[in-house]
Parts: sequence; C-alpha cells; structure tokens
Amino acid sequence: MSHLSYRSYGGVGKRNQEKFHYNQAVRIGDRIECAGQGGWDPTTGVIRRETNTQIDQAFANVDMNLKHAGGKGWEQVFRVNSYHIPLNDEALEAMVRNFKKYMPNHEPIWTVVGVSRLGEDDMRVEIEVVAHDPQQ
Repeated sequence: MSHLSYRSYGGVGKRNQEKFHYNQAVRIGDRIECAGQGGWDPTTGVIRRETNTQIDQAFANVDMNLKHAGGKGWEQVFRVNSYHIPLNDEALEAMVRNFKKYMPNHEPIWTVVGVSRLGEDDMRVEIEVVAHDPQQ
C-alpha cells in the first residue's frame, strides 16, 4: 500500500505505532482518515478518568492528528464515529459541546456507540474521524 501516506504524531502516536503496529492517520487522495483518538495526554499518555476531561482531550487529539497529517483540523471533518464507556447524557453533552466549539460552521455525520471496552484501561471515549482536504 505504498500509494497511501501514513502518519503517527510523536509521543503516544509513535508509542502506539511501535507497541500495537498501527498508525494514527492515513491520507487517501483528498481524504484523511484518523484512527480512534482517546483522551490521553499526547506526550505522556496519561489518561485522566473524568469523562468530560477525556472527551475534551480526545477532541484536541483529533485536531492535532489531522494537522499532523497535513489537514486543517476539525473544519474539514465530515464523519465522526465515537465510542463511549458509558454512553450517557454526560458523554453526549460533552460531545455536542465540542462539536459546537470545533465545528461552529458545519455539522458532520455522527455515529455514537456505547461499548464495554476500549483500547486501554481507563479510556472512556475513542473518537475516529474522516476529513476532506482538497488542498493536497
């Protein structure tokens, strides 16, 4: 798959690439697809347990990941999948608050799923996105 451009940001991105054998983002023509981003500190990997804090950090991590892959961030996102433990009103309200913050001028399509386990202990959210970046 040499025609695809894979990217992993420093810190947790490189750690996960080495530990789990995957990348954080891939560019496919004018699309950037991002692996699920958790609410971890992108440098240290520390995950704070509070749901709102994790969701806020996951949104910041998605933004950083998209920009590292050559995009402009959330303004180009058209699809969001989010996975939650638990899926409750607090999580939904935090997601909507961040949608309004990061995408004030558009509303993406969104699939939201409650799950029993995510990639690491203490993770409460994982957000994956697809963005359209026609500037490539």
